[in-house]
Amino acid sequence: MPVPWVYLLAYLVGVGLQFVVPVTLASTALSLAAQAAGLVLFVAGWWLAGWGLLIFRRAETTTTPGEAPKRLVTRGPYRFTRNPMYAGLTLAYLGEAGLLVQFWPLPLLVFTLVYVNCFVIPVEEASLREFGDAYSRYRSRARRWL
Repeated sequence: MPVPWVYLLAYLVGVGLQFVVPVTLASTALSLAAQAAGLVLFVAGWWLAGWGLLIFRRAETTTTPGEAPKRLVTRGPYRFTRNPMYAGLTLAYLGEAGLLVQFWPLPLLVFTLVYVNCFVIPVEEASLREFGDAYSRYRSRARRWL
């Protein structure tokens, strides 16, 4: 399953829980603050994820975990994090929860991150080892997340 769908499904389960067991903020001021922070995180997340995707497209390499990459991408946001698309999706997810002032998607994000970090990223990193020393050097200077 494509990773963006994992984020989406987790979020939708959270929306369902929010509908069944509503959790709301006590004050309007807190709700407005959550929405403002949510907007910033949502925009920043989609911008970061989109930038990472654009660079992969320009490099003509795959975005599918487990598929053999054609190139090792180390420019743009990849200078700072080896997974800007996942970091961006995470920020956007947090932003959406803030914009809609929803609590239940937040604990489900933890499970999503565990899945991505323990099952998806190791598969991707294994395929990047074909780049040998170049990947080892890159891995030593760019963090997995942020």
